[in-house]
Amino acid sequence: MEFHQIGEAQRAIDHVFRRPDLLEEALTHRSYVNEVRAKAGRDNERLEFLGDAILALIISQYLTTAFPDDSEGQLSKKKARLVSEVSLARAARQLKLGRFLRLGRGEERTQGREKNSLLANALEAVIAAVYLDGGLEAAQTLAQKALAEVFQELQEVDGTGYTRDYKTHYQEWCQKQLESLPRYVTVCEAGPDHQKTFEVHVTIKGDIVGVGMGRTKKEAEQMAAKQALEGIERP
Repeated sequence: MEFHQIGEAQRAIDHVFRRPDLLEEALTHRSYVNEVRAKAGRDNERLEFLGDAILALIISQYLTTAFPDDSEGQLSKKKARLVSEVSLARAARQLKLGRFLRLGRGEERTQGREKNSLLANALEAVIAAVYLDGGLEAAQTLAQKALAEVFQELQEVDGTGYTRDYKTHYQEWCQKQLESLPRYVTVCEAGPDHQKTFEVHVTIKGDIVGVGMGRTKKEAEQMAAKQALEGIERP
């Protein structure tokens, strides 16, 4: 990684490293090491292993504080949501980690910088690197920054047990169960500019599985995803 990229990466995660080599290792995928060999140093898999444990501790501490009345089962469900590949990849994208990854040519050709698995693993590795460089408090600060939106969504739970981010829940289910991603299509918008109504269909593998209406496209998409989730739960 070029020196200016190290500086940009440090600014993205808001941590200045005393040992920049830790950050370089955290952002190095094994595909790069396999191609460059001796010049590349270590890949990020060891740091990813450590980061997984550190993140579990940080999130567990957050949840027990934020939800003092939750049972162990409820806390475990929330924790699973936070540490899911989709949530971690989303957080990594917010930090723009993808552009700093060192990848082999094969991963570059297959858009590795956008793969959820690579991004989620990189975030865990970076959290470990920050922990080794600056301690648990620094790692906690990074985790809270990266996952701020997901933390906020956990505060908004409806009677079904889902957070109101139905789109993320449905995407996670589709990836796990169908190995496919849903597609949202705006089929209609009506009304004056200050009071528009949008209709959105969500499809999976070409089939319409949910329809939503809302004052914004985002709201309509959420309602469509909610209907799709309700369809999953029907016997």
